[in-house]
Amino acid sequence: MRKPGIEKFKYFVGIRSLAEIATAEDRVCVLNILGNESRSVTPISHAYSGGNVVFGTSPGRRGQVLETRAGNIPVYNNVREGMDAGHKFNIGVVYLPPAAVRDGVAELIRINPDVEKVIILTEKISVHDSREIRALGQQRGVDIFGANCLGVADSWNHVRIGGALGGDKPEETLRKGSIAIYSNSGNFTTTIANYLSIGGWGTTTLISSGKDVYINYATPEFAFAMANDARTKAAVMYSEPGGYYEQEVTFEKPVVACVVGRWKANLTRAVGHAGAIAGSGDDARAKEGWFMEKFGVKDLFTPDNPVCSNKGAVVTNIAHIPQALTEVMRLNGIERDFPPEGNLELKPWFGDDQGLKLPVALNIPVVKAMSPYDEQIAELLKNVGAIFPRQTMKDCSGSSVMDPKTQVTKVNGISILDTAKQPLESNLCLSLVRELNDANDNALFNLAVAAHVNLHGDAALAAADASREAGNAPNTAISAAIALIGPKRVDGARKAADTLIELFAHSGLLKGEDEQANTTPATATPEQLATLLGKFPDALAEAMLDAFDKRGAKSVFVRHLRALGGHPTAGAVLAALTTTIAWEPLVRKRISKLTVRNLPWYARLFGVFIGSATEGARHQPDKFCGVSNEEILQSWTVTQLAYLSLMAERPTPSSLFPFQVMLGLIISNGVGTISAQGCKGAVSADGPETPERVQINKGMIGFLTHTGFAHGGNGYEGIQFLIESFAGTPLADAGAADPGLDLKKMATDFALAFNKEKKASKSLGTPVRNIPGVNHPVFKGHPVNHDPREVYIADLFAERGEKNVFHDFYRALVQALYDNGVTANVFCVNIDAIIAALLLKLLWPRYRRNELGESSMEMAAFTAFLLGRMAGCAGEIDDHINRGRNMDTRTPASECSHVS
Repeated sequence: MRKPGIEKFKYFVGIRSLAEIATAEDRVCVLNILGNESRSVTPISHAYSGGNVVFGTSPGRRGQVLETRAGNIPVYNNVREGMDAGHKFNIGVVYLPPAAVRDGVAELIRINPDVEKVIILTEKISVHDSREIRALGQQRGVDIFGANCLGVADSWNHVRIGGALGGDKPEETLRKGSIAIYSNSGNFTTTIANYLSIGGWGTTTLISSGKDVYINYATPEFAFAMANDARTKAAVMYSEPGGYYEQEVTFEKPVVACVVGRWKANLTRAVGHAGAIAGSGDDARAKEGWFMEKFGVKDLFTPDNPVCSNKGAVVTNIAHIPQALTEVMRLNGIERDFPPEGNLELKPWFGDDQGLKLPVALNIPVVKAMSPYDEQIAELLKNVGAIFPRQTMKDCSGSSVMDPKTQVTKVNGISILDTAKQPLESNLCLSLVRELNDANDNALFNLAVAAHVNLHGDAALAAADASREAGNAPNTAISAAIALIGPKRVDGARKAADTLIELFAHSGLLKGEDEQANTTPATATPEQLATLLGKFPDALAEAMLDAFDKRGAKSVFVRHLRALGGHPTAGAVLAALTTTIAWEPLVRKRISKLTVRNLPWYARLFGVFIGSATEGARHQPDKFCGVSNEEILQSWTVTQLAYLSLMAERPTPSSLFPFQVMLGLIISNGVGTISAQGCKGAVSADGPETPERVQINKGMIGFLTHTGFAHGGNGYEGIQFLIESFAGTPLADAGAADPGLDLKKMATDFALAFNKEKKASKSLGTPVRNIPGVNHPVFKGHPVNHDPREVYIADLFAERGEKNVFHDFYRALVQALYDNGVTANVFCVNIDAIIAALLLKLLWPRYRRNELGESSMEMAAFTAFLLGRMAGCAGEIDDHINRGRNMDTRTPASECSHVS
């Protein structure tokens, strides 16, 4: 039989006052009490409320208990079993899955005629089931809260029923006071209560209404119960878009309404709560208008524009609620419940501007944390450098990311379109220290790498030559050399880097090149001095220090080495150079101490990589590719050295820039590339959770062995196509303003011939060959298609007034293919065409002089790819060492398949 309801409503409402919603006399039965959410929430609610849960149900688990601080709660298979055992309750709490909620509510109501309230925490119940649940409640005279809510609580009665209102320590958040809270969001119910207590306001009853399609205990019921609750002097409402519950309601007490979700106005499906989507005239702006009309205000309340009346205020930021409430209550002559306990201004305990010059409004000062966190933070701040959380890094990277729409990769936040304008030395450092170099950094790193390019007399060079003589490709030959640059070859430099970090960690030094800085490094122990100084003069160290001066470089660490008065080792000088570059990112916690420790190893590997890319005959005791060791140390850049190794000739400014651009474009193509997967797999196999075990040279070999004629060497296809197209021309200079060629005619002739070939292939049923450098799977489908990377590079060279006849031919070709009916639209010229055009422009004079054959051209194209990609893969190696887990790149057996 239906219980009598309140006459004011056309439908059943049994609750007359907020004070009746969660009382000390209420007794609770929880359905699915041993479910994941209930298992963590119910014990806290039970203890906070003085033991108000009499039993719970969980089919098949009769006899089990849910342990709580207030005693164990018995568990039965169903409601009837619990009642037969003598337990009585008047409130049901439902934690069941969506499909089971309707039957669960029916069980509560039909079996126990004393049920007065049901609280449903489950979200995304079907509309059909929600209507039946509503009908059940109306038929039997039961007030229903939810669905998709976090229950109810009463700060005066010290009772919480249902979900986690007030968090894990509700006694701290649910402070007794005079303000009721009604919120569509469960979590924000707690947040608002916390904000109110900071502002000096406590609470009476808190209701998380939920925001599924149906809200059973809605705003009209709340307004009525609030009017009849003598404890409640005002209310805070948190309202999301969707539904008309707030439109016609009348409030008899002041209300601060927080309306959120303007951004959802144009959505066609729910994001977040199932019911938080506007229909016709019930979006956030409409609801703001409803409340403003009720309160007699014409604008939103903000701290800068405190518009309110004695009836209320409308805010759109929950942080403004306490101030708005205080102003509204002041107009009603009502004081705060207790003195304010702080304010809601941001009070960061940590701060790092990453070297950016922030506006005053964003440059928020760091404040001292409360105890005991202040001591913990003080200890934490003693650590130098970043500490990255470890996670599975399969197909993940903190170093690179590709935008799937533009196909443009970023390395440590810098687009490859921008790295194309940077020298190789800067891009190598970017991959490791996460920042581009300045001029001083470049001078230091150029010296660090230049010191290790000439491999005369080194077994690494002999290994590379032997590999080449065996007929191996460039990647395998370079791998042979890299294999011999193991940890023992760089232990001295890495230990020196450790020492420098330890000596200067708390010296006050912010920038490694600031030789005028007032610093107080620690005094070196004899053991530390032994990592920096040798017993006898070191010829390479002295040559490097002399070159340091010639380059006009600055370094606090080099100056410190010299001040020690002994004989610095070459490893110590190398460590001083690389630590200078890394110091500022280290201090700002962008990189870890581990990265700084390994930086000398990377620098040496880069030098050996470049050196071993050319044949051993070019390594002489005092010269590399015809350039003296002294000149290389004192003035050459890494970019120039890579060019010299590849081309065996001195670069000119006009030849060096396109070479630099080409390398910058190919440093990375994202973590999904085979080369990136190879180096990450090598790190994963060594076990990055014990970083000392990871062989960085093996990681580089992993990258090299995961390149080949299809990935890396395929750049030659574009070069081969261009050679075929230009072989019969008199072209001498690919960069000439007027090459003396009719590119349109050349392109048209090719298009007509290709069209015939295409038709013949189709008639024979054979595949139609692709044209290298033309079309792209992403940049297609428009009348005229462009690869944004190609457009960017074309504009870059146009600004410099530089020509490339091969690039121009490609642009003429895609138009000719369309004009002659070969393609349905104008295909794009892709990035592979750009790389081929740039490299062939450099190689063309030697090709014309018959100094390079087809095989040599292919090897040159492959090597150029390796020189560029070593930067991005070094970054992946370092990132995986810092973040990865052991063997995290393996594929689970369940994801593998067998092919017979």
